[in-house]
Amino acid sequence: MSSNLTIMPFGGMRENGKNMYAITVGEDIFILDAGLQYPESDLLGVDVVIPDFKYLVEHADQIAGIFLTHGHADAIGALPYLLKQISAPIFGSELTIELAKLAINNDSEIKSFDDYHVVKGSQEIDFGAVKISFFETTHTIPDSLGIVVGTPEGQIVYTGDFKFDTTAQGAYQSDLMRLAEIGRKGVKALLIDAAGTGNIGQTAHESEIAKYIFETFRHHAGRIIVASAASNIQRIQQVINAAFQNQRKLVLSGNDIEKVVRTALNLGKLDLPIPENELFVSLKNMDSLKPEETVILETGKMGEPVRHLQRMAHGDDRNIKIQTGDLVFITTTPSTAMEGYVARTRDMLFRAGADVKQISNDMKSSGHASKNDFQMMLNLMKPENILPVQGEYRLLNSGARAAKELNYSDDNIFILENGDRLVLEENGKFELSGSIQVNATMIDGSGVGDIGSIVLNDRRILSEDGVFIAVITIDRKKKRIVSNAKIDSRGFVYVKTSRELMKEATELVETTVAAGIKNSKEFDWGNLKSSVRDALGKFLYDQTHRKPVILPVIMEANQNGRRRRSPNKKGDEHQSSPKNSNQESPKKEVTNNKTENKPNSNKKRPRHKRPNENNVKANDVNETKN
Repeated sequence: MSSNLTIMPFGGMRENGKNMYAITVGEDIFILDAGLQYPESDLLGVDVVIPDFKYLVEHADQIAGIFLTHGHADAIGALPYLLKQISAPIFGSELTIELAKLAINNDSEIKSFDDYHVVKGSQEIDFGAVKISFFETTHTIPDSLGIVVGTPEGQIVYTGDFKFDTTAQGAYQSDLMRLAEIGRKGVKALLIDAAGTGNIGQTAHESEIAKYIFETFRHHAGRIIVASAASNIQRIQQVINAAFQNQRKLVLSGNDIEKVVRTALNLGKLDLPIPENELFVSLKNMDSLKPEETVILETGKMGEPVRHLQRMAHGDDRNIKIQTGDLVFITTTPSTAMEGYVARTRDMLFRAGADVKQISNDMKSSGHASKNDFQMMLNLMKPENILPVQGEYRLLNSGARAAKELNYSDDNIFILENGDRLVLEENGKFELSGSIQVNATMIDGSGVGDIGSIVLNDRRILSEDGVFIAVITIDRKKKRIVSNAKIDSRGFVYVKTSRELMKEATELVETTVAAGIKNSKEFDWGNLKSSVRDALGKFLYDQTHRKPVILPVIMEANQNGRRRRSPNKKGDEHQSSPKNSNQESPKKEVTNNKTENKPNSNKKRPRHKRPNENNVKANDVNETKN
C-alpha cells in the first residue's frame, strides 16, 4: 500500500458554503467543487468570500480537472476567480456547465475560457490510474451529481449536496441502484453532506412544499413578492406552477434570475404550463398588472435575495416599492448565522406595510440530508472512513454522532479543518499529516483578497463608534501653527450638541501639535500624527467611552505660501483607531519607483492530464434507477 492518496479541504469545513475539496492521487490533483460563501453580518462591505487558492496555484501543473456537483453558488461561485490563476478542464452535468458559463462569461478576463466537458450519471472518465465516475442525487436543482474518484487504493466518494425524496421526479431523482453498486465495490472514504443533520426526522417532500406555495398564493388577495435563490430551479418551478394555477403573471426582478430562467428553459429544465409571453411580464410593464394578478420573483445581487429585501423595505430599489397589502414570501432557509439578519429584515418589511411569510417557519424545508438521510447514505455506501463536510462544526459533529449510532468508531470519523492533509498511510489507514494555512479570501467590489482583519476591524469601529477628523496647518521651519485646528466627525457625536467637547478637542490638538514641533530636534511626521491620535484617543474615551477611528491631517505651509499635506511615512498609509495605532498595514514591494504587482513570468505553465477521450464510457456503470 503506497501513501499516494491525500484528501485536503479548501472550504466547506466548519462553515456554510464555500465548498472545495482536493483529492491528490500520486502527482495528480482532482478538485471537487469551487464554491463561494455569502458573507455573514460581521463582514462589513464584503460581497462574497471564496477559498484561498495559493496552494493550488503553486501546484497548477498537477491539476487534472475541476469536477462540479451542481449549479448553486456554493459549488461553482468561485470558478471565475480560480480560472484567473489556473487553467484546468471543467466537468459537470449539462445544466451545471451552463450555469458555470454564466458566471465565467461575466468576467472579461476569462471570457474566452472554453474547456468544458458535459457528463452524465452513467459516465466514467479515464485518467490513467484514476477513474472518475458520477451518480445522480436529489437536490433543489436538477442534474445534481455525486462524484466517485476511483484510485488504486480504493474509491473516494463525494456526495455533494443531497437528500432523499421519494416523490422526486425526472432530473431530481437519486439513482439508488447506482449508490448501492458503489457501496458493493467498497468505499475507502466518504465525504458526506452534513449540513442538514441538525434536523431530526424527515424534511418535507417537495410535493408538500409545492402544495404549501399554491395555498399561500390562493389565500392572498394582493401582490406577492417571492424571495428565492436564483439557482433554486425547483423552487422557481413551484412558483411558476402556483402563479399559473392562481391566474397570476410572473415578473422577474434582476439580471441573475432572468439569465438562470432563460438557461433552464433552453435546456428543458423548467416547464411552462402556458406560452412564455402569456406567463411572464417585464419589470417595466409591471404597473399594468393588478395587485391580485402579480407575482414578483426577486433574487437580489448574485442570487442572494434577503439582503435585497432590506433595500426594498428602505425604499432604495428603483423598481419595486413595498406597498401596504403586499405579501413578502421568503422561500429560502437561512443559516444559523443569518437568522438574526433575516429577523431584522422581516421587521423592516412589516414596518413598510407588508405581510411576511417564511417557508422555514411553517415547514421543515431543506435541500440537505437530514439525520435519517445521512444514515441511509452510510448504509448504502458502507464506507470505511467518514468525513462530514459542508457545515459549521456543530453540524459536522452531529453528522459524526449519527455515524456512531451506526457503530462507526472515532478512529474512522474525521472532522477536519480547511487546509488539513488527510493522508492514507501504508497500513491502509488515514492519518492527519499536518496542514497548510488556508485563509478565507474576501471579495469587495473588484478587490480580491485586499480586505484583511485590520480593514474589517476599522469598518467595525466605524460602524460602531464613527470617525473623528482633526485638520491643522503648521510652518515647520518656524515651528509654529499657521491656522487653528478644524475638527469634524461622522457617526461619533452630534456636533451641534457637543460644542464643548469639540472645543476641548480642538485645544488639545493645537497643544499637542505645538509641543511636538517645538520640542522635537529631528522633525518626524509619523511621530507627530501618532501623538495627536494618542492624545485624542485617550481624551475622547475618557469623555464618551467610545473609540472612533481618528484621522489627524497635518498640512504644511511652505516658503511660497502654499500648503501641502504631510507625507505619510511607511506604516502610516492606513489610519486606524487608537487600539490599532501600532499596527502596520501590509506594504507592496516597490521597484524603480513603481508598484510591482506582476505575476512571476517564470512560473511553469499548467500541465493538464487530459482524459483519454476513447475511454469515456457511457455504459460502464449500472444505469438502472429506482
